[in-house]
Amino acid sequence: MKALLLVDLQNDFTPDGALPVPEGDQIVPLINKLQKKFDLLVATQDWHPADHESFAVHHNKQAGEIVMLYGVEQILWPVHCVQNSYGAAFIDGLNTEKFAWICQKGMNKKVDSYSGFFENDHQQATGMDAFLKERGVSEIYITGLATDYCVKFTALDARSLGYPTYLIADATRGVNLSEGDAEKAIGEMSSAGVTVVQSSEIFSN
Repeated sequence: MKALLLVDLQNDFTPDGALPVPEGDQIVPLINKLQKKFDLLVATQDWHPADHESFAVHHNKQAGEIVMLYGVEQILWPVHCVQNSYGAAFIDGLNTEKFAWICQKGMNKKVDSYSGFFENDHQQATGMDAFLKERGVSEIYITGLATDYCVKFTALDARSLGYPTYLIADATRGVNLSEGDAEKAIGEMSSAGVTVVQSSEIFSN
């Protein structure tokens, strides 16, 4: 079974959001069309408590600075995707009615969770792997936000867990804190065995 994994398609990651991803909202119509090509749809959702320690404001630092947080290197971010806030909700217009499961992550205030599979210290699983295995998923196709963070780490973990993994590159967008980060991330994923495809290849099958 092929699963489509939709990563963090949330209001705070749109151009007007708290942690803006350029063109982050523009991939939604394409992803809605892609949904029709898959047997199983699973989404992730950043779901932070308001006091999450990855938020720069709690350290009197600026977003983008790096600190050590309980032994793990952590980029500090603006306050974003706070549980039950508008910013944490899925982007308006995203079709959600056929989602088999929504994996909420980043709920432990002491450690961030970019990946849909593990917290960043890899000490705690999200339940995604168990969910997919129970349903006999044999291939994972990944879309969403942002290419250079949550999409990348979700794809890398999917590969490390043994799934044939595909990145639908034109159905993702990057934060690009530094110029070229998204392109670099795609290279990292490819080097790790993730197959990079375009949506046109999905529609042609």
